[in-house]
This record gives sequence, structure tokens and C-alpha cells, in this order.
Amino acid sequence: MIMYIASTDQRLQYSGRMDQEGERKIVVFPCSYVRVCFHGTDIRAVVDNKNNYWDNYLGVLLDGVQTKVPLSNEPGKQTIVLGENLEAKDHDLMLFKRQDACHEWGFYGFEIDGELLEIPQKPTRKIEVYGDSVSAGEVAEAVEFVGQHDPEWHRGECSNSYESYAWKTARMLNAEIHDIAQGGIALLDNTGWFNAPDYIGMESAYDKVRYNPAFGTITDWDFSKYTPDVVIVAIGQNDNHPEDYMAEDPTGTLALRWKSHYKAFIEKLLGTYPGAEIVLCTTILEHHKNWDLAIDEVAKCLRSPRVHHFLFSKNGVGTPGHIRTPEAEEMARELSAYLEGLDIMAWRN
Repeated sequence: MIMYIASTDQRLQYSGRMDQEGERKIVVFPCSYVRVCFHGTDIRAVVDNKNNYWDNYLGVLLDGVQTKVPLSNEPGKQTIVLGENLEAKDHDLMLFKRQDACHEWGFYGFEIDGELLEIPQKPTRKIEVYGDSVSAGEVAEAVEFVGQHDPEWHRGECSNSYESYAWKTARMLNAEIHDIAQGGIALLDNTGWFNAPDYIGMESAYDKVRYNPAFGTITDWDFSKYTPDVVIVAIGQNDNHPEDYMAEDPTGTLALRWKSHYKAFIEKLLGTYPGAEIVLCTTILEHHKNWDLAIDEVAKCLRSPRVHHFLFSKNGVGTPGHIRTPEAEEMARELSAYLEGLDIMAWRN
């Protein structure tokens, strides 16, 4: 018998920053998911999709097997087959956001031929990431382009947050993740690549659920809903557009302004999460070393035992293109080892 499980059903498990808008759960950020366990043979999801750019896909993890399903850009609800004619046994399904705010999908519920089962508890460890396309897993699946520029043919099909260093790190640490990551984003408004020509920076997006004006009213996030033990700030790579002032004049007015705003941003996070460790970094994506020197300068200026500056072994020199799955795996191993070496109070046991 087909059973409809609404998005508001307490038997579903969610992770990630989301809003509830009537019967619709608004899913914006990469790594966000809804999970269900059931005994049965068929499962479908009722969703909608708001497209801004690229082709958009749902991420599906069914009984440990990962697939993707294309989304239509037509308005209104669409019913997506996630599994059919399955073996009549227990199944575990995670429906997740593969991409950043190039699109926003709404989740209404599942249609299941079977019965619901209890879902295992989420990990007790919690991390949060503020980052750009690398943290979102953009073009991660173009594995034949390791160490190279992005393929010209990609249209979103290779972007996958599950293969990002951010979510890989969380899985290695057995931690839940909120991934506040957006392709092209820099720290400051009017810089970077996101939302051209009216560029939106992380200063304006970090405390939002919906931050892309293409999808409607901007909505604020309630920070009391999720308190991370570790916050990773991986910003400082898209900030060189339209002008790489940190490379050209690291003591100039623009560079000093960036460092001042970066310091204020970290201080906001310290105040928002008084018990969390804050790890500052960039990634192996090619960028001028002066950005990392600027971050190190701010970290030392803050003089907080909770602020740490981490560098990957190939920091800033690993690749001219986006990070592919094997590179993300290496980054995740390095970062998770570093985090395990910190004295994180909530992780003591």
C-alpha cells in the first residue's frame, strides 16, 4: 500500500540549514539532506525546483549506493522515482543537495510502498564550513581532470557535495555537517563571482537560509538550531576578483580593508559559537600566497586560543581547476587528522 510521508513528519531525519514554508521544506545548501528508513519495494520523492543556472540534480544514497537524478526546471511539483521494484527488505535512503544555490529545491514528502522504520541517530560531533565552490564540491566528479582546468562541457552534472573535502572530512570524523558554501563567493560584497554583476559576499550570506535573491525573499537563519564544535572558514580565493589587490599590494588600503573585515567576521563567529574551535584555511586551488599570509596575520592578531590557521600540503598550488574527488579525499585526510589533533572539548571521551 502506498503511504505518503509529509515533509513535516517527525519520523524523517534532516540535516542542514533549511526553512519550512507550509508543506514545503526549502533546501538551499550543499550537504543538506533528508533521510528515511523503510521496509518495502518502492520510494518516490515529491519535490519542486527553482533554477538559477546550470542543470540541477538530486543526490540519492540508497542502501549505500550513490546516484543522481535530474530535476526539471518546470514550475510546480514533480514526483521523482528513487527506487522501484526493490527487494522487500529494510532500506536506508538519503536525499541530499548536490549543488549550491545555483538552484533551490523544495521537498514535500515521500511516497513509499512499505512501512517506516526507525532511523539511526545522527552523529554527536558537529562541524560547520563557510566556503566557496571547493567546499561545495563543484565539478568534483570530473576525475579525469585531476590537476587540470575544468572541462568546458560541464553543466552542473559533475558537481557533488558528497564528494567535497568538506563532507568527506565530516564522514571521516563521524560528524554532522552544515556546509555554508557557495560557488564564486568571496568575503566582501561587490567582489568574487557569485551573483554577477551584483556580487554577494559571505558577509551577507553567512547568517541566511535563502541568500540568492533569484529565489525570492531573503531569509535569516536561527543560529540556536545548530551549534557546531568546529567551524572551518575556507574563504579567500575568490576575493582576488575583480582585482587581486592582496597579491599586488598586501599593505595597501584594499588589503587592509579586507583583513579588517575578515577579522570582524571571525570575531562574529567566535561570539556566535563561544564553545567552538575556529579553523581558518583556504584550499589547494591555485591562488597567491599573500592571501594565506593575510589570514595568518589576522589569526595572530586575534590572539585567541580557539582560532587556528591550517594549511594543506598543496595549499594554493595543487590545481588550477576545481578539486576532484581524489584530491578532495587527500584534503579530507589531512584536515580530519588536524582536527583530531585539536583539543575539542565536545569530542573528549
